[in-house]
Amino acid sequence: MAILKIARMGHPVLLQRAEPVADPTAPEIHRLVHDMVETMEDAGGAGLAAPQVHVPLRLFVFRVAEARRSGDADDRAVGNTVVINPGIEPLDDDIRLRWEGCLSIPGLRAVVPRHWRIRYRGVDAEGAPVGGEVTGFHAGVVQHENDHLDGILYPMRMTDFRLFGFHEELERAGAQAAGGRS
Repeated sequence: MAILKIARMGHPVLLQRAEPVADPTAPEIHRLVHDMVETMEDAGGAGLAAPQVHVPLRLFVFRVAEARRSGDADDRAVGNTVVINPGIEPLDDDIRLRWEGCLSIPGLRAVVPRHWRIRYRGVDAEGAPVGGEVTGFHAGVVQHENDHLDGILYPMRMTDFRLFGFHEELERAGAQAAGGRS
């Protein structure tokens, strides 16, 4: 396995629509998935899409830590998961704002509107079906990673640029606000 180089904002591969994976069970897809999981873990990310590692294919990996769950029953914690050739369907009109960051846009965070409840589907690297109905963080990370497959970065989804900034500055501002300091 190998740690892959992450494409940074401005790289053309991040702005193009990725191509479907012809054979999810191919040995090169298995290697890519393993390397992407290792890269995601090394970077401390919750997800990583193939275009982020300079591979314009429709696949992503993600994980949902227990601590990230919203508390909804359908916001399930899951270990490392691969989704190849995904499809996503919103289950209702409930859109909520959520903080997001991205390994391709290091150091920045913003509030992004996302569907709270979705159904997603795809296959894993063995060709077995994956997906289900999910909410909260789980739904958000799947939408974020799927956006990468369509050439969409989270700032393109923002509606209020006052809620966009450097992670360290946002934490400092939050701490000051909580302490009543200006």
